[in-house]
Amino acid sequence: MAIKIILLVVYFAVMIGIGFYCRQHSTDVNGFVLGGRSVGPWLTAFAFGTSYFSAVIFVGYAGQFGWKFGLASTWIGLGNALIGSLLAWAILGRRTRIMTQHLDSATMPQFFEKRFDSMTMKLLSSLIIFIFLIPYTASLYNGLSRLFEMAFSVDYTVCIVIMAALTAVYVIAGGYMATAINDFIQGIIMLIGIVAIIASVLKINGGFLGSVGALALVNDPTTSDIPGVFASFFGPDPVSLFGVIILTSLGTWGLPQMVQKFYAIESEKSIHKGTVISTIFAVVVAGGCYFLGGFARLFPVDVATVGFDAIIPKMLSNLSPILIGITLILVMSASMSTLSSLVLTSSSTLTLDFIKPLILDNKKSSEKIELAIIRVFIAVFIVISAIIAVLQYKFNVAFIAQLMGLSWGALAGSFLAPFLYSLYWKGTTKAACLTSFAWGSLLMLANMLFKSAFPAILQSPINCGALAMIGGLIIVPIVSLLTKAPSEEKVTSVFSCYDKKVMVPITDALSEGED
Repeated sequence: MAIKIILLVVYFAVMIGIGFYCRQHSTDVNGFVLGGRSVGPWLTAFAFGTSYFSAVIFVGYAGQFGWKFGLASTWIGLGNALIGSLLAWAILGRRTRIMTQHLDSATMPQFFEKRFDSMTMKLLSSLIIFIFLIPYTASLYNGLSRLFEMAFSVDYTVCIVIMAALTAVYVIAGGYMATAINDFIQGIIMLIGIVAIIASVLKINGGFLGSVGALALVNDPTTSDIPGVFASFFGPDPVSLFGVIILTSLGTWGLPQMVQKFYAIESEKSIHKGTVISTIFAVVVAGGCYFLGGFARLFPVDVATVGFDAIIPKMLSNLSPILIGITLILVMSASMSTLSSLVLTSSSTLTLDFIKPLILDNKKSSEKIELAIIRVFIAVFIVISAIIAVLQYKFNVAFIAQLMGLSWGALAGSFLAPFLYSLYWKGTTKAACLTSFAWGSLLMLANMLFKSAFPAILQSPINCGALAMIGGLIIVPIVSLLTKAPSEEKVTSVFSCYDKKVMVPITDALSEGED
């Protein structure tokens, strides 16, 4: 117990110290929200990765999908690395950085407003972001608190209060730069921790080969009649596995808190390095989490009674005190980094994109007032999500994975297609984007409120979220072709940022005169 407490105290002290150290970078809105657009590749890549992977992944998704798909759940982590990280950086990174700076937009709603000259899009998208980031945040509290209960026998509500208070302190004090530096430290902890935990858990059943052999002997007639299916290549349900891969991988392309990392990156070289670093990070952390979860059946729990979220804590309960302490720090790191990203995104969006245009006088309001409001709403957002997390736990409303699936499905279903097409296609229309907003958010709300009316395969918010994203990619081009084309003058002005000429070394581009 002493070891666990010492590790946590040191961790908390470092996080808060960094928050106050970074106050010098958060004296204006640009510095507080984007770090002055001068964040290097390592910090940006780790900020992207740690915001991506949280206790929701480690406790909720790894446990539930490891139980459901066995070792095949590892494909989810690899999909996260290749689609959610590598392709996201390659396809969105450079264009997002260039166009958002050209349009002087610090948030996704500001991007939509200036890209389409639409205050309606700005207000509507900011409202969607604020509403649907709350259940995601509640799921973070849930996953972390279950591990704290296992390790310390501390009441769930106390865990939530501690986590919320600590995150609020360093985000309010240091803004984006504090979260980026903390994310880097937290990312290193996650990399080291996941490797140590996997090795220790596999050792319980005789190492890798022994664990795979034991898993091959597990049979569950309610899931599949195929012998050894949980140790097979694609598991017992490849269709549902594909839906999870799509939701958790493609979803990052439309999540405001993820895309905003590209706004702040420093330079072209940073994008190249960040792509590689982020992908490797995802392979180790996401691949490791789902690989670990794949052995869940070797540590059986009564999921009907205690739920899937109890699986990973059960796997870790017999580890040494030092490893349990490392696990707590790992999950704390994953959760607080994601939480800080969510609250910063939500509060800045609500202040700059909703309150400022409706209530504040844009000409008279000073940056000090805007910063003060952002900081207030960081606290408000954390309090609301903490209350929801407590109520969710007390009344057993949903598992972690379902909460996250609702949030990811609504946000990515609403924004993925509009954002992607807006960066690449001049023909994207305002009507098409608004249609996608309605499609993603209303579909997921309907799934939550009228689940039984959906076909069986879509009653899961995870599969429904995957449909929301894929549907948006089809809806936006069709509606754009059927509605009034955007102003040629406006489109030319927006896309002119891609036409600027820059000098690069010959190693990056051959000159026309070269043989």
